[in-house]
Amino acid sequence: METKKQKSPIVAIITMFFIFAMISFVTNMAAPFGNIWKNHYSWAGMLGNMMNFLAYLFMGIPAGKLLSRIGYKKTALIALAVGFVGMVVQYLSSIFGSEVATFSVKGEPVMLNFIIYLLGAFICGFCVCMLNTVVNPMLNLLGGGGNRGNQLIQTGGTLNSLSGTLTPFLVGALIGTVTKRTSMSDVAPLLFIAMGVFALAFVIILMVKIPEPNLGRANKSEKDKHSAWSFRHLVLGVVAIFFYVGVEVGIPSELNFYLSDASDRGAGILINGALIGGAFASFYWLCMLIGRFLGSIISGKVSTRVQLTSVATLGIILITTAILMPKSATINAPGFIYNPEKKTVGILVDNGMSKADALAYIAEPKAELVEPYLEDIADSFNIDNEGQPLDTVVANHLSDSMKVPQVPLRIIFLILCGLCTSLMWGGIFNLSVEGLGRYTEQASGIFMMMVVGGGVMPLIQDALAGVIGYMSSYWIVVAMLIYILFYALIGSKNVNKDIPTE
Repeated sequence: METKKQKSPIVAIITMFFIFAMISFVTNMAAPFGNIWKNHYSWAGMLGNMMNFLAYLFMGIPAGKLLSRIGYKKTALIALAVGFVGMVVQYLSSIFGSEVATFSVKGEPVMLNFIIYLLGAFICGFCVCMLNTVVNPMLNLLGGGGNRGNQLIQTGGTLNSLSGTLTPFLVGALIGTVTKRTSMSDVAPLLFIAMGVFALAFVIILMVKIPEPNLGRANKSEKDKHSAWSFRHLVLGVVAIFFYVGVEVGIPSELNFYLSDASDRGAGILINGALIGGAFASFYWLCMLIGRFLGSIISGKVSTRVQLTSVATLGIILITTAILMPKSATINAPGFIYNPEKKTVGILVDNGMSKADALAYIAEPKAELVEPYLEDIADSFNIDNEGQPLDTVVANHLSDSMKVPQVPLRIIFLILCGLCTSLMWGGIFNLSVEGLGRYTEQASGIFMMMVVGGGVMPLIQDALAGVIGYMSSYWIVVAMLIYILFYALIGSKNVNKDIPTE
């Protein structure tokens, strides 16, 4: 009997870790998918991300109530079923509606397939909102609250970051260079993988026993004159979470757009900018993985408040450095991200040239080798020759593809911010629910509602980027980090200890 009691929490903890990974897998599809839609509609890059997070605004509090009424397990199962449906709807956008106009924006017709995609992203938002509502309080509870509870949240966050690292990289690899022909059908394999993962997760959760310590609490008839909103440190923490998710999502999303933009406004990478942008965005999530892994080790020894203060301060320094660093300071893109010779051969072969001729062209570029394929190659590069000879423009693009891309050094500082943001979610959540007792489930629902900040703030940042430039838009990230620093130092203190919580 004793052995069973020891095993049960371990199984539950591993299950919550798996759910944590699912959350990131779904959420991190939206921003790189935005590269596809931004090429069709200049204003649409962050709208899928916005729809994903907008669902939190509608589902946050209901998810908390659902958790109290039907428990952690059933809430998770409903969430996974909803997520599967959301992926199916997004897939439908790749096969239906591309020739059906719905309405116009700035005189440009918006096709039905984009509306279908946004609907799918919105449905997936309901899924991740419910999963987040389950996993955070459950891990905090299984850890007994305090530093140990934060430690479990950080450990789960490590898997969350691993999933987040792989997702944009896979999307970038599937897209390559964004052209007018790039569509959701290019990333359909990833959508099928997502459907399979949801189905597998549903079966796993269905078979696992999960503790339900507060099931049915919502059915109690007595009224309570207090609520989670009665605690000042929760209210200020809700604002901190709103800003934090905006920071976490905004940094890699705008970084991806910056590197994918081949114009002077962006990084100016002419070939495979989406691939390179997706890869570097993945490094940000990799830093989050490393940070959360380290956080899971130190969280039992270093207080949550000290951790949050340190990473907020470091984040402000890193972002400010990235903004002020000149664009002319560059580094070579690593060979494992972009191999010029291999990529150019791939472009030529994909457009009909034999591999032998492609290798011959790499060794000695001759116009007659590419002449039969000029139009196809031009189309793959999304070339507008503007009156110049097509063969000259294609030759220039192929020459560029054989060069190692130069990447602005400033992006390294943005990537390193992943080490900082990795500890913020668990820290803010842990400090905000500390001492809430029976109000914890309600607080978790409120928290999930404010995750909408991950849709609102990056959308505002992207709008600013269109006016003042990509890097200058990061000043709004600095402002949000300053608030998080304030919360760590002052706002997180519980000044309402007189309220009964048992």
